[in-house]
Amino acid sequence: MKTRAAVVYEHDAPVVVDTLTLDDPKDNEVLLRMGASGVCHSDLSVVNGTIYYPPPVALGHEGAGVVERVGGNVTYVKPGDHVILSFVTYCEHCVMCEMGRVCLCQGFDVRKGYLLDDTCRLHNAKGHDIPQMSRIATMSELAVVPEQALIKIDPDYPLDKAALVGCGVTTGVGAVLKTAEVEAGSTVAVIGTGGVGLNAVQGARVAGAERIIAVDLVDRKLEFARQFGATDTVDGSETDAVEAVKELTGGLGVDYAFEAIGSSVTIRQAFDMVRYAGTAVAIGLARQDDMVPIPPQELIWAEKRLIGSYYGSSRPRVDMPEYLRLYDEGKLMLDELITQTYQLEQINEAFDDMEAGKNARGILALDL
Repeated sequence: MKTRAAVVYEHDAPVVVDTLTLDDPKDNEVLLRMGASGVCHSDLSVVNGTIYYPPPVALGHEGAGVVERVGGNVTYVKPGDHVILSFVTYCEHCVMCEMGRVCLCQGFDVRKGYLLDDTCRLHNAKGHDIPQMSRIATMSELAVVPEQALIKIDPDYPLDKAALVGCGVTTGVGAVLKTAEVEAGSTVAVIGTGGVGLNAVQGARVAGAERIIAVDLVDRKLEFARQFGATDTVDGSETDAVEAVKELTGGLGVDYAFEAIGSSVTIRQAFDMVRYAGTAVAIGLARQDDMVPIPPQELIWAEKRLIGSYYGSSRPRVDMPEYLRLYDEGKLMLDELITQTYQLEQINEAFDDMEAGKNARGILALDL
């Protein structure tokens, strides 16, 4: 069968929308018709090599769709089921999975683009294999993915809203509620208010944080942050962000600071923003050669904590339905996250708009 997909053939070059051949699903695999795919900075990080896949690779890791066909031994879903995709495929048997930390699964390498049998289902016109980002490649009309990557949902949820839960919502909200376990009445700073940062902001609101300070360089993104629950904003292009946050907290610093950009500079800012015994949480994925300079004496005598949060410390089949319930209850904003919808052919325009800070979240409409 044929499918069109967004493919990176060269780092730092325009993404190509190519027509590819897609193999049938094998045992424990599922053929999906993708409904929508979010346009996330992590996809752009694959384009520029920050998240490294040797080209070619089919893009997309935040999506939702409908099951078209199932391979042998598939028991979790059937044709017609609506699903969110998880960009972490977990084995359920390694030490991390048995501890309930499935997003840290050591059985499968999330950065590999091959399916679980180490082969590809996508091939271009020259016969070359095309690996899939996170094994799911949601920026494709059709995709064959592992059954373990699917979270079954009620078909009443619009696929474009559900797609957001596949990455941005779970990563940002989960960092606040699951990783840091922010308490009601806390003070929180969020550095970077793109798609993930906005969800950290609304995660802090859901947690009952008393003060939520959003930090960014782009006015429009700070406006989005206020819409999602920020009580204060700091324009880092006009002032020292650390000093501004400390001033807003009477010189003390915040209880929790979340870094949602992926840079040693902003991770250090998060560390400097928190009070004694405060917690800085790194969410954004920096380049592999980027290192964070942390003063070890301050780490000790101030008892600050610097921790990482990967995929919001999520258990996808438990937490994603929970986030949809919060949406049902009016506590999580999903509709407002989508500020622009694009066609697959507009993928490069969507990336440009994301970098310019025009959108809370852009969505590729694949079959809506």
